[in-house]
Amino acid sequence: MTSFIALRQASRRDASELAILADIASHGFASWLWFADVANGVSDTPLERGRLKMSEEEAVGGWRDAVVAEAYGEVAGVAIGHELDEGIRDIEATVPATGPMLALQKTVVGSWFIGSLGVYSHLRGIGIGRRLLDDQIERADRRPVSLITASDNEAALSLYGRNGFLEAARADAVPLFENSKKHAWVLMTRSAA
Repeated sequence: MTSFIALRQASRRDASELAILADIASHGFASWLWFADVANGVSDTPLERGRLKMSEEEAVGGWRDAVVAEAYGEVAGVAIGHELDEGIRDIEATVPATGPMLALQKTVVGSWFIGSLGVYSHLRGIGIGRRLLDDQIERADRRPVSLITASDNEAALSLYGRNGFLEAARADAVPLFENSKKHAWVLMTRSAA
């Protein structure tokens, strides 16, 4: 059914696509975070900063942790996952908006954590997200799998729920702007296979 979808390990050359898809997966939250580096003169645009971060050799959540999905001759989606190790406990939120997510992550140390799972909108609904999710579950190698999504992201909540993920906790999101829509961050976990 989804044999036209090919998965491959990302390479450093994929950094631009990874930044775009991580931003799509986060509904713009990633580029909002990267904008701080633009203001500090590190880069010219948020996506340029994202590309630089994704191309770093040893960065957790960078190209080495990414799997790219291709369909119809183009990059279609990405999943970025890694083991959530004890080191997360020592990290402090430097931006208030990341505090609730970091606190949720600290409750699932030892699990495989999917930091991003995104598919270009024109290629959704044909099984790419499901293939990427299945691959991340396989990469977990019998560890529990955890992820965080927004409480108002119905498509993501549905996909994860259909695939054995249950809500483990939630935390109110810190509004990014004065008129930001209120939502919560939802930690979802799938038991070890």
